[in-house]
Amino acid sequence: MTAVVILAGGEGQRIGGGKPHRLLAGKSLLDRAIGQARGWSNLIAISSRPQTPAYSYKDIPLLDDKSDRGPISGIGSALTFAREHGVDRVLTIPCDTPFLPAELCDRLNEALTPRTGVALAASGGRTHPTCGLWRVTNLKDLSTYLASGRASLRGFAEVICAIEVEWSNEPADPFFNINTANDLAAAEVMLKIR
Repeated sequence: MTAVVILAGGEGQRIGGGKPHRLLAGKSLLDRAIGQARGWSNLIAISSRPQTPAYSYKDIPLLDDKSDRGPISGIGSALTFAREHGVDRVLTIPCDTPFLPAELCDRLNEALTPRTGVALAASGGRTHPTCGLWRVTNLKDLSTYLASGRASLRGFAEVICAIEVEWSNEPADPFFNINTANDLAAAEVMLKIR
């Protein structure tokens, strides 16, 4: 079994704050991410900062991301959650990427080898480090990495021998993420033509 943790700890300043609650075709970005996560696992959690407005998902644990180190803090929460539930892998997805491919978890799982610590999604020549399947055994490596003063998610992925899995970005990038009001408007158009 694989756990899925939705990363929703960003402040969303470029969109005016509260990004997980922004509506796309009448449904919040977080609700869309939860729908995607349920397609991959029954073991789901949301990683967010304590000051984020309260979520009303009774069946989904909220993991407090107490660190201020960016997305790598969410990865730490995700790895800890998975370990506590006795699973050896955790898929992380950002809440602001509403068009993730249905085969995401399967393809990343197939790419993992005994020598790789994480399989990361890539498209259009860009790596998407928040969209990855992580081995829970990396939790010890993460502690060492953070203790060294580093906080780059890409840097940590390199340390644990990441492998990338490429998706086509035609006709549209499945890893399109929403950061601004213009991105949200573009996503509305994308939904209509999908």
